[in-house]
Amino acid sequence: MLYSLKITAYPTGTNTVCDDVIAPRVFAMVSVFDADVTTNPNFSCTGRDISVVCRQSTEMGMQFEGHVVWITGATSGLGREMALEFARRGAYVVPTGRRANRLDEVCAEISDISNAPKSESMPTALGMTLDVTDDIAVAQTADAIVERFGRLDIVIANAGFGVAGTIESLSADQWRRQLDTNVIGLTSTIRYALPYLKKTTGRIALISSVMGMLTVPNNGAYAASKYAVRAIGQTLSMELNGTGVSCTTIYPGFVESEIGRVDNSGVFHPDKRDKRPAKLLWPTDKAARVMVDAIARRKRDFVFTAHGKMGGWFGRHMPGLLYLALRKKPRKQAS
Repeated sequence: MLYSLKITAYPTGTNTVCDDVIAPRVFAMVSVFDADVTTNPNFSCTGRDISVVCRQSTEMGMQFEGHVVWITGATSGLGREMALEFARRGAYVVPTGRRANRLDEVCAEISDISNAPKSESMPTALGMTLDVTDDIAVAQTADAIVERFGRLDIVIANAGFGVAGTIESLSADQWRRQLDTNVIGLTSTIRYALPYLKKTTGRIALISSVMGMLTVPNNGAYAASKYAVRAIGQTLSMELNGTGVSCTTIYPGFVESEIGRVDNSGVFHPDKRDKRPAKLLWPTDKAARVMVDAIARRKRDFVFTAHGKMGGWFGRHMPGLLYLALRKKPRKQAS
């Protein structure tokens, strides 16, 4: 197969880093077609430049060709966009979630854009309804995926939601719902997937949050669940050393999603106002791309968005300063 490259060239001396290779004077957004390699005649481009770009484009376009990817919480937001991104990169995708109608929509989108090898026996997408708080159902889902596809290469524990309220106001049931989904459901997913991942030297991704490095008033339950995910990820990375299975814990900052319109019972309200700062929200598709890149590189930890990195740094290194900035101000007593 030959490649058609759309190349944007920069002046001599400008270096653009392509993963672990520095390609002088050239950066490319590449599409793969049955055509000749073309370049802009107004700029010079060495054979090495083109070879680097071809290598990078091939890795990006089909780096997960034939891999089987299971993503929980894939009916919306980051889960949905990661499902689409993996499909573009050649993977067979198994999106799971509680809303069957949404799963049908996601699977249809995947089928339209998938670069996975076409096969009558292997669907490009297989949606399966799943509530990760049902331990038996999680085990059955893992087994069903391998029975259908013959393997499992990547599992992304993404299912989760946020319970809001002061520590004083939250009930025991609200705490259980938060931890059952965000922590226990996550560990169940990993526990039942791991025997299959060890056979393929696969990848695990745990979706935490910058709130796994800091907390703010009225978000203690959610932050506690994401701190737990951070600890689980750190522990898994140590326990899996030498097995060939990697664990990437991801800490997103503010990203466009439905989480701000989900109530404390996990029910989505489309008319509810998302109170997060709109100007700081990353587009979901952009977030999915950098997350899949981090999983591909088997990074142990990945924090993204500029404000997310800054908040995480302060949470880990200057928690006292955050306390002073975010603590609840005492009410003035009436004279």
